[in-house]
Amino acid sequence: MLEKIHLSIIREVERQGSLTAAADVLCLTQSALSHAMKKLELKIGTDIWLREGRSLRLTQAGKYLLALAERLLPQLERAEERLRQYAEGERGTLCIGMECHPCYQWLLRVVSPYLADWPDVDVDVKQRFQFGGIGALFVYEIDLLVTPDPLYKPGLRFEPVFDYEQVLVVSRQHMLAGASHVEPEQLSGEVLITYPVEIERLDIYNQFLMPAGISPKRHRVIETTEIMLQMVASGRGVAALPRWLVAEYAEKMEIVPLSLGKNGIAKQIFLGIRENDADIDYLKAFVELARQQAIA
Repeated sequence: MLEKIHLSIIREVERQGSLTAAADVLCLTQSALSHAMKKLELKIGTDIWLREGRSLRLTQAGKYLLALAERLLPQLERAEERLRQYAEGERGTLCIGMECHPCYQWLLRVVSPYLADWPDVDVDVKQRFQFGGIGALFVYEIDLLVTPDPLYKPGLRFEPVFDYEQVLVVSRQHMLAGASHVEPEQLSGEVLITYPVEIERLDIYNQFLMPAGISPKRHRVIETTEIMLQMVASGRGVAALPRWLVAEYAEKMEIVPLSLGKNGIAKQIFLGIRENDADIDYLKAFVELARQQAIA
């Protein structure tokens, strides 16, 4: 009853704004397109569109099918492309999702030698703010997830890659710059700069400030690591980042890392994959190379 072409038509009509334009994109005649949708409407017993002058307005059923099309068609298209690659002896593209903003620079260290070792595999990277990482793994939008916060679900596997310490970053002129570590209450008067991540997923909140019942004076969000650290160096706030990343920038910026609490906050980076993909050669090779590029 419901076929891929029906979903494609609904999506393209929404994108193009008319049956005629959608028919051109799908290489159909307008008559064939209209006939296919009218036949579907008769089978399901309800309208998909209502005409308002020259325009079409989706009904409740139409909106449901549009949402279904936007969810399923990308997966089907990716599956078709993957099957084509298998048929032609290609390995295709390794799609990596990022749930670790500062790990992008580390990832570059892995990708460069990986591309040299696997010339028939391309790499694509999707940033965390574009999608939910775990969900993207489940629906095959990505093949591998870089994350410091694994969410163990049936069908997924998380491989630890390297350990690191999450630290507070302050300006060298900051009153805390000479301390060995900081306590939560010392941040109550600070402007805390973070990546655009939900507060519940920020370690400095869920492992340091919240358990002590402390909030910073103000919370500011910045997407770019370099800009974040320039703001810190100029005394306009403090930030929490991996120690290894701070060490790289401390050579050229006036910044200092401090442990969060006397014992610090220990973290790990994991690579998440689907269990069914665990034996794919080029995926296994990436995980192994990532371990070799671990940061001390």
